[in-house]
Amino acid sequence: MADALALLAALGPAWSWVIAGLVLAGAEIVAPGVFLIWFGLAALATGLAAALIPMPWQGQTLLFAGLALVLVGLATRLHRRAGRHDAILNRADRGLIGREGVLAEPIVQGTGRIRFDDTLWRIEGPDLPAGGRVRVVGLSGTVLTVEAA
Repeated sequence: MADALALLAALGPAWSWVIAGLVLAGAEIVAPGVFLIWFGLAALATGLAAALIPMPWQGQTLLFAGLALVLVGLATRLHRRAGRHDAILNRADRGLIGREGVLAEPIVQGTGRIRFDDTLWRIEGPDLPAGGRVRVVGLSGTVLTVEAA
């Protein structure tokens, strides 16, 4: 342990940050979670800043903490935005909105059935005869809401 500390002291603070950044980025590869990479990038940026601008270790630590907060916050925001699209992944019913089809059964008293691909769906909408064309405009649970197309 003493040898490692002596080596880091000999390399200087900038290289210590760069090595820490590479170790954190490598840890992200070994144990993926899309979290350590941001700390690794913050450490790399701190190392580059420490190499260009002489600053005490307190300033380097504050810079690292600030960069880590900003990067993790940005990544969280981007992940949430992308998560909205992931919510419809593997949800065939969400892909039906806007789709048009032919009624398999008539819509009587507001309910009927329609076939999309290999599934027979319950639908709600205006009364229409079998064979009528409809467009899916909404979804409530497993029941599609349709209108005449």
